[in-house]
Amino acid sequence: MAQVLRAAAQKSIRTLVRANGEKWMHTTSPAAAQVALSRFEQDKYLDYDKQEHILKIVRDRLGRPLTLSEKVLYSHLDDPKNEVIERGNSYLKLRPDRVAMQDATAQMALLQFISSGLARVAVPSTVHCDHLIEAQISGEQDLKRAKDINAEVYDFLATVSAKYGVGFWKPGSGIIHQIILENYAYPGVLLIGTDSHTPNGGGLGGLCIGVGGADAVDVMAGMPWELKCPNVIGVKLTGKLSGWTSPKDIILKVAGILTVKGGTGAIVEYFGPGVDSISCTGMGTICNMGAEIGATTSVFPFNHRMQDYLKATNRGDIADLANSYKNLLSADPKAQYDQVIEIDLDKLEPHVNGPFTPDLAHPISKLGETAKKHDWPMDIRVGLIGSCTNSSYEDMGRSVSVAKQALEHGLKSKSKFTVTPGSEQIRATIERDGMAQILRDIGGVVLANACGPCIGQWDRQDTKKGEKNTIVTSYNRNFTGRNDANPATHAFVTSPELVTAMSIAGDLGFNPETDELTGSDGKKFKLKSPFGDELPADGFDPGQDTYQAPPATGDGVNVKVAPDSKRLQLLSPFQKWDGKDLVDMPILIKAKGKCTTDHISAAGQWLKYRGHLDNISNNLLIGAENAENGEINKVKNQLTGEYGGVPEVARQYKAKKVPWVVIGDENYGEGSSREHAALEPRHLGGRAIIVKSFARIHETNLKKQGMLPLTFANAADYDKIQPSDKISLLNLKGLKPGSTVTCEIKHSSCCCLFTVACMTLALVSDCRLSHVRPSTPVAVMYDIGTGF
Repeated sequence: MAQVLRAAAQKSIRTLVRANGEKWMHTTSPAAAQVALSRFEQDKYLDYDKQEHILKIVRDRLGRPLTLSEKVLYSHLDDPKNEVIERGNSYLKLRPDRVAMQDATAQMALLQFISSGLARVAVPSTVHCDHLIEAQISGEQDLKRAKDINAEVYDFLATVSAKYGVGFWKPGSGIIHQIILENYAYPGVLLIGTDSHTPNGGGLGGLCIGVGGADAVDVMAGMPWELKCPNVIGVKLTGKLSGWTSPKDIILKVAGILTVKGGTGAIVEYFGPGVDSISCTGMGTICNMGAEIGATTSVFPFNHRMQDYLKATNRGDIADLANSYKNLLSADPKAQYDQVIEIDLDKLEPHVNGPFTPDLAHPISKLGETAKKHDWPMDIRVGLIGSCTNSSYEDMGRSVSVAKQALEHGLKSKSKFTVTPGSEQIRATIERDGMAQILRDIGGVVLANACGPCIGQWDRQDTKKGEKNTIVTSYNRNFTGRNDANPATHAFVTSPELVTAMSIAGDLGFNPETDELTGSDGKKFKLKSPFGDELPADGFDPGQDTYQAPPATGDGVNVKVAPDSKRLQLLSPFQKWDGKDLVDMPILIKAKGKCTTDHISAAGQWLKYRGHLDNISNNLLIGAENAENGEINKVKNQLTGEYGGVPEVARQYKAKKVPWVVIGDENYGEGSSREHAALEPRHLGGRAIIVKSFARIHETNLKKQGMLPLTFANAADYDKIQPSDKISLLNLKGLKPGSTVTCEIKHSSCCCLFTVACMTLALVSDCRLSHVRPSTPVAVMYDIGTGF
């Protein structure tokens, strides 16, 4: 249990010093006992009084009721007296409480931090080893293999963490988001993490936001973090969850309403009487998958379900303290939302979303009919439960309750079946309570405590690449080829209990609410509604200790990066912009349709190069569809007329010192927070990305790495650009917030002009720009941040 250090039972005056040296004071209330941030940081404390003091300054300025997300966000402002606060317009400078990094993104983030020259991180920070473990045989064997294969990377992360004061969670500890929920998230926290599903922590009433590595470096270096002031979408929940309907179905429903880009630039805030029927981990599931609608993050108000979870994870002191600040941790009456969605949980059906996109929502009663209509494979090859989205004790319990019924009737899973525990604590607890064995008894394989197949770390052997097949998972994301690198795999996402039921039936059209199964005795039976304890009656079993605390000083720690390493590479600065316009740039690729970060910088087998910028750049845009020929990874070198892979052609342009540009479609860069999707084009000589619209994190990452992220003011202008055009961006010296950029396109037969609107923020001196030459009047919205 985190230590409570009793403060004097009277008000005291505290002096706060902002980064600019300005001093201001606030009073500390008698209730403000010193409560440690976590059991690993006994010398750092929660400070709700400070948040309330900052919030009072903001409230007096705005003079209106505030939403919960506004309270948490604005109470972390760096300059609450002077910050311009306009939802959807202004940019906020914020002071996050902590930083979390998973191993695949931590490599590049910490390589950047090394170049800062600082001795220690300025805020509590952690690294979590969860992305580099490939699912192949079983948890124990796969973990051992991963430790051998990734020894160089794990050693680098362990030593660099020790050197700079970062907590290190070893491979096998679990998935970053589950570890955060179990140990670090708390009501009212502002946490940034280098993974898009960081919002999982919203299940404990905090604002946990996915970012790129450069943003994390800013915060670790003691700089304010910049975020465009989000709009707030309210989701009002009424009624009560029951039967086969689970928390997962709420976010699957919301995804169907808002689509993959409907939450962009907004925080999704849940409220209403239905909230209390959802467990804390269930709220985490909902917030986790909010990343799939493009939301900045998602959050729930503090309630007794969160209090129960905090106590069960040995943080009762945090729960008690939060109870004294409920006004800070819930929305004001009459708080205004930019959009409100209402969902009656009494009427909500179980949902299954997919294939190929997480916003294609199907009520279970209609899935079978829809699948047959579209000729989707009805035979489920593999069912996969777990992952950062759905691997809580309650999730596993509900799946076990379904599995037990099958075993009682002599049945096992017709589909292959895998189980991914979210953390070592969950694994140890479900093993102790016999739950893991029941899942094995129906044919399940318990994998390592890691991301595994959810992110493409899956050595799948039961199908050939290109073979049309169906898998059903309790994961959060199901883009083409994401799980197994097979573009013909139809991946559907749903709740763990529904995955279990459908895997037992082996049929995509199976509806456990209405359909029957046939037992080994030939008799038909219907599955009863699933049930699982929210928390273990005997408490959690922590399992093996997998945490490495940083030493008091890193002076004696050596961090080595071998010059000839294939996995790690120290960074060199990019060349600064020379101040000239960018003219006659060839188009590397005009991407057609969905272009996620998986398409831009694939995961799976490429994860091993996440610490080596040059090597991982060999996967640049290899998954994007070329609008010119409808093919993948085949583009024309406009200098030679020959076709080659996208990275190959980019390197050819770079060798000739020819900057290039990418043209993209809607919601370009949706999905992961991986900044490699921005670093790679910059490294290979790119200067601008021009699209119909961007996903939030990717746009920010491009700015941070000196790429110009531009959007068409008129989306239809995308069609005016031909892949063989030359693009110029003109009058860039005059680039400023609210101005327009002239974009000139040169067709092979003519030359046309169009304008590019410039949205927000100043261009930094070392930002690397690019050329674009449009041949028809096209406007591009330009939103460039402060770069680094």
